[in-house]
Amino acid sequence: MKAGVSTACLYPTEVEKSFKRLAENGVRSTEIFVNTHSELFDPYLSEMLAVQHGYGVEVVSVHPFTCGIEPMMLFTKYERRVDDMLDYYKNFFEYMDLFGAKFFILHGNKPTNRCEDEVYFERFFRLQEAAKSFGVKVLQENVSRCTAGDLDFLIKMKDALGESAAFVLDTKQALRAGNTPIEMAKALGSSIKHLHFSDSGKNGDCLKFGFGEYDNFALFKEMQDCGYNGSVMIELYQGSFEDAADLAENYRTLEKYLEDNGFSN
Repeated sequence: MKAGVSTACLYPTEVEKSFKRLAENGVRSTEIFVNTHSELFDPYLSEMLAVQHGYGVEVVSVHPFTCGIEPMMLFTKYERRVDDMLDYYKNFFEYMDLFGAKFFILHGNKPTNRCEDEVYFERFFRLQEAAKSFGVKVLQENVSRCTAGDLDFLIKMKDALGESAAFVLDTKQALRAGNTPIEMAKALGSSIKHLHFSDSGKNGDCLKFGFGEYDNFALFKEMQDCGYNGSVMIELYQGSFEDAADLAENYRTLEKYLEDNGFSN
């Protein structure tokens, strides 16, 4: 496993500034959260690539700003919107190819937008197939306010789609949906390809590593036993840390913990 930090932590700082601040402070593995359409192109794209090459930063994954419209564009009976959204997401896949990023994060549908499970799975499969030619894998995230916040739904998705099913486990979102991260790791196993990490305890569910009481050793051990060797991507909200330097320090603490306990690659 490998520690990382998402640029989303520094929102609403612009993505290119967030990326550079993390790199300047020694973070060498990241997830990029693209906050708006123009950031997929120059001049912001060139700025980001220059930082990546200058500091040797690995970009593991990309999170799109479009999660708010995914229910309308992907999960209704209006097929033309689905076709348009699949075509639009190729902009992200091309962007990811430039950075060498492998994982694309999907929030998906919301319970208020009625969609049969079989239709959901078919749409996800089509998106997965569209990403494949770019060397990208789409990952369903367990966001508590979304359809995929339900663990039973994710298990059904895994059974229906087989190898095409792939997930990002977000620890705080698991807790907000009434599950523990370890429960989700046991249920989804090797289908988990990415981890959005925050610590949790009496002071909240979005804490820096080591600032909560959750049994993270047990979580990492469970994931290791399932063959997981991906990222432990720190994803925190404003108020959970001080600045980019504070995030980078916590990244190094997590990195050392993973190494010392035999979890690192």
